[in-house]
Amino acid sequence: MTDRVVIRPLRMDEREAWEPLWQDYLTFYKSSVPDETTAVTWQRFHDDAEPMYVLGAFVDDNLTGIVHFLYHRSCWTVGNYCYLQDLFVNEGARGHGVGRKLIEAVYERAKAAGASRVHWLTQFENARAQILYDEVADRSGFMQYRKIL
Repeated sequence: MTDRVVIRPLRMDEREAWEPLWQDYLTFYKSSVPDETTAVTWQRFHDDAEPMYVLGAFVDDNLTGIVHFLYHRSCWTVGNYCYLQDLFVNEGARGHGVGRKLIEAVYERAKAAGASRVHWLTQFENARAQILYDEVADRSGFMQYRKIL
Protein backbone atom coordinates (compact mmCIF):
# COMPACT_ATOMS: atom_id res chain seq x y z
CA MET A 1 0.00 0.00 0.00
CA THR A 2 2.81 2.47 0.80
CA ASP A 3 3.78 2.78 -2.86
CA ARG A 4 0.24 4.06 -3.53
CA VAL A 5 0.26 6.66 -0.72
CA VAL A 6 0.39 10.31 -1.74
CA ILE A 7 1.02 12.86 1.03
CA ARG A 8 0.05 16.46 0.37
CA PRO A 9 -1.46 19.52 2.03
CA LEU A 10 -5.23 19.49 2.08
CA ARG A 11 -6.97 22.16 0.03
CA MET A 12 -9.63 24.45 1.44
CA ASP A 13 -12.29 22.61 -0.58
CA GLU A 14 -11.41 19.24 1.04
CA ARG A 15 -12.96 19.88 4.44
CA GLU A 16 -15.73 17.37 3.72
CA ALA A 17 -13.12 14.60 3.34
CA TRP A 18 -11.03 15.78 6.34
CA GLU A 19 -13.77 16.27 8.92
CA PRO A 20 -14.82 12.60 9.31
CA LEU A 21 -11.19 11.66 10.03
CA TRP A 22 -10.92 14.52 12.51
CA GLN A 23 -14.10 13.39 14.25
CA ASP A 24 -12.87 9.77 14.31
CA TYR A 25 -9.62 10.98 15.87
CA LEU A 26 -11.53 12.83 18.59
CA THR A 27 -13.72 9.79 19.19
CA PHE A 28 -10.64 7.55 19.45
CA TYR A 29 -9.40 9.77 22.28
CA LYS A 30 -12.89 9.94 23.84
CA SER A 31 -12.99 13.66 23.25
CA SER A 32 -14.93 16.30 21.39
CA VAL A 33 -14.61 19.94 20.47
CA PRO A 34 -17.31 22.49 19.65
CA ASP A 35 -18.22 22.93 15.98
CA GLU A 36 -16.79 26.45 16.19
CA THR A 37 -13.37 25.04 17.17
CA THR A 38 -13.43 22.67 14.20
CA ALA A 39 -14.34 25.53 11.87
CA VAL A 40 -11.62 27.83 13.25
CA THR A 41 -9.05 25.02 13.10
CA TRP A 42 -9.86 24.38 9.43
CA GLN A 43 -9.53 28.11 8.69
CA ARG A 44 -6.17 28.29 10.49
CA PHE A 45 -4.77 25.49 8.33
CA HIS A 46 -5.40 27.69 5.29
CA ASP A 47 -4.33 31.05 6.70
CA ASP A 48 -0.77 31.98 5.69
CA ALA A 49 -0.43 34.03 8.89
CA GLU A 50 -0.99 30.93 11.07
CA PRO A 51 1.80 28.44 11.92
CA MET A 52 -0.65 25.48 11.71
CA TYR A 53 -0.70 22.93 8.89
CA VAL A 54 -2.59 19.84 7.73
CA LEU A 55 -1.39 17.06 5.46
CA GLY A 56 -3.44 14.22 4.09
CA ALA A 57 -2.50 10.70 3.07
CA PHE A 58 -4.33 9.61 -0.05
CA VAL A 59 -4.55 6.03 -1.27
CA ASP A 60 -6.14 5.70 -4.70
CA ASP A 61 -7.43 9.28 -4.34
CA ASN A 62 -9.17 8.48 -1.02
CA LEU A 63 -8.15 10.37 2.11
CA THR A 64 -7.05 7.68 4.58
CA GLY A 65 -4.98 9.64 7.09
CA ILE A 66 -4.32 13.13 8.41
CA VAL A 67 -1.65 14.89 10.39
CA HIS A 68 -1.80 18.34 11.99
CA PHE A 69 1.35 20.16 13.01
CA LEU A 70 2.45 23.59 14.10
CA TYR A 71 5.62 25.53 14.79
CA HIS A 72 6.43 27.20 18.08
CA ARG A 73 9.32 29.03 19.75
CA SER A 74 11.60 27.45 22.30
CA CYS A 75 13.94 28.81 24.96
CA TRP A 76 16.33 25.98 24.11
CA THR A 77 17.06 26.80 20.45
CA VAL A 78 17.10 29.72 18.07
CA GLY A 79 14.95 27.85 15.57
CA ASN A 80 11.39 26.75 16.11
CA TYR A 81 10.22 23.36 17.28
CA CYS A 82 7.56 21.49 15.35
CA TYR A 83 4.73 19.98 17.36
CA LEU A 84 2.97 17.10 15.63
CA GLN A 85 -0.36 17.64 17.32
CA ASP A 86 -2.70 15.10 15.75
CA LEU A 87 -2.12 11.97 13.67
CA PHE A 88 -4.91 9.68 12.55
CA VAL A 89 -5.16 6.86 10.02
CA ASN A 90 -8.35 5.01 9.11
CA GLU A 91 -8.62 1.65 10.83
CA GLY A 92 -8.40 -0.26 7.54
CA ALA A 93 -5.19 1.50 6.51
CA ARG A 94 -3.33 1.04 9.80
CA GLY A 95 -0.24 -1.14 9.76
CA HIS A 96 0.47 -0.42 6.09
CA GLY A 97 2.92 2.48 6.46
CA VAL A 98 0.47 5.38 6.10
CA GLY A 99 1.21 6.79 9.57
CA ARG A 100 4.95 6.48 8.98
CA LYS A 101 4.65 8.38 5.70
CA LEU A 102 2.68 11.16 7.40
CA ILE A 103 5.29 11.47 10.17
CA GLU A 104 8.14 11.48 7.64
CA ALA A 105 6.35 14.20 5.66
CA VAL A 106 6.21 16.34 8.80
CA TYR A 107 9.93 15.67 9.37
CA GLU A 108 10.71 16.87 5.83
CA ARG A 109 8.66 20.05 6.18
CA ALA A 110 10.01 20.82 9.65
CA LYS A 111 13.60 20.40 8.47
CA ALA A 112 12.95 22.63 5.44
CA ALA A 113 11.42 25.26 7.78
CA GLY A 114 14.54 25.24 9.98
CA ALA A 115 12.93 23.52 12.98
CA SER A 116 15.38 21.74 15.26
CA ARG A 117 12.98 19.02 16.45
CA VAL A 118 9.61 17.40 15.92
CA HIS A 119 7.82 16.23 19.04
CA TRP A 120 4.44 14.80 19.97
CA LEU A 121 2.43 13.12 22.71
CA THR A 122 0.43 9.94 22.86
CA GLN A 123 -1.55 8.22 25.55
CA PHE A 124 0.21 5.53 27.58
CA GLU A 125 -2.51 3.08 26.49
CA ASN A 126 -1.96 3.71 22.76
CA ALA A 127 0.36 0.70 22.46
CA ARG A 128 -0.30 0.08 18.76
CA ALA A 129 0.83 3.57 17.78
CA GLN A 130 3.84 3.36 20.08
CA ILE A 131 5.20 0.47 18.02
CA LEU A 132 5.55 2.88 15.11
CA TYR A 133 6.66 5.83 17.24
CA ASP A 134 9.47 3.78 18.79
CA GLU A 135 10.73 3.08 15.25
CA VAL A 136 10.67 6.67 13.99
CA ALA A 137 11.57 8.73 17.09
CA ASP A 138 13.12 8.63 20.55
CA ARG A 139 11.13 8.65 23.78
CA SER A 140 11.88 11.85 25.66
CA GLY A 141 11.58 10.39 29.15
CA PHE A 142 9.27 13.23 30.14
CA MET A 143 5.65 13.06 31.26
CA GLN A 144 3.11 15.72 30.45
CA TYR A 145 1.40 17.67 33.21
CA ARG A 146 -1.41 20.07 32.49
CA LYS A 147 -4.12 22.16 34.05
CA ILE A 148 -7.21 22.86 31.99
CA LEU A 149 -8.24 26.48 32.43
